[in-house]
Amino acid sequence: MAKRDKASDLERKIKELGVFHEVGKALTSTLDLSQVLEIIMEKVSDFFRPDSWSLLLVDERTGELYFEIAIGEGADVLKQVRLQADEGIAGWVVKQGEPLVVPNVAEDKRFAPRMDAMTNVQTRSVVCVPVRGREKILGVIELINYLAELKLDEDDLFRLQALADYVAIAIENARYVQRIHELTITDDLTRLYNSRHLHSILEAEVYRSTRHRYEFSLVFIDLDYFKMVNDRYGHLAGSKLLEELGELIKNHLRLIDFGFRYGGDEFVVLLPQTPKRSAINVARRLHHMIGQQTFLEHEGLNIHITASLGVAAFPEDAQTKEELIRLADEAMYTAKKNSRNSIAVANQGVLV
Repeated sequence: MAKRDKASDLERKIKELGVFHEVGKALTSTLDLSQVLEIIMEKVSDFFRPDSWSLLLVDERTGELYFEIAIGEGADVLKQVRLQADEGIAGWVVKQGEPLVVPNVAEDKRFAPRMDAMTNVQTRSVVCVPVRGREKILGVIELINYLAELKLDEDDLFRLQALADYVAIAIENARYVQRIHELTITDDLTRLYNSRHLHSILEAEVYRSTRHRYEFSLVFIDLDYFKMVNDRYGHLAGSKLLEELGELIKNHLRLIDFGFRYGGDEFVVLLPQTPKRSAINVARRLHHMIGQQTFLEHEGLNIHITASLGVAAFPEDAQTKEELIRLADEAMYTAKKNSRNSIAVANQGVLV
């Protein structure tokens, strides 16, 4: 009997080492968060074999918990659900940062029955461990009704927590890479994309447009007499105005559009699947919007400014991204040379 127990323990240890080896390999082989999480949670399923389990993550913006992964009965419903920051056993674990084993949820006031009502699943027991990041709790792993069939000893809880720690590493690695990537493609001041990213996006858009035979357009925007704002109110006020303009542009674009700070007080709007005639209408709206906006209102400065805009389209005006940028830029300078506070279009001149 003792030999059989030792053999069983050895088999379990070998399996445990195999699980952590696979997880460690996944972490070093890819930075794709969904791929790593899928591997880790597969190992949770293989090792513990729960009927229902889930990975809930904390929304960085709202603090709410959402189901990143849900397996088992009612999983499809759960993926549409959000929990308040302190709701239920998961909320308690996030707040306290400690694992929690509840053999009978009917006797625990922390249990929130709302999920059962939505999924028509009766929760009897919950095992919940935190996903701890370096500075905060990122989420939790929950095993539902695991204790109904099997016992959970301290070693099992340790293993589950270790897998949760791997989840935390995967999430923080992915977010770190994402933030580094964002820093390389976005403008620090306006939070729009930068000119480097414009060239990358344009290259892809030229390829797609050529392949699928649709048009797209580019709008160049340059503020009129912006130097006077800096000279009169100071560079801090000028920077704040550009920041507000960036937000204004971003809020008036479609989901498929792109906004860029090209440099200084020049901005570019890329309009995919948009022919020149439609782009002219967009340029008119942007021109009107900028002219009507009161900038630095909260600072009590109430600045009004105008802009000169240039429009060019692919493939009507240009056959390459370099040519498209040049023509849109030249159209914008045509507007500035004409009278400023106007719109010019490649191969058409200033709009009346």
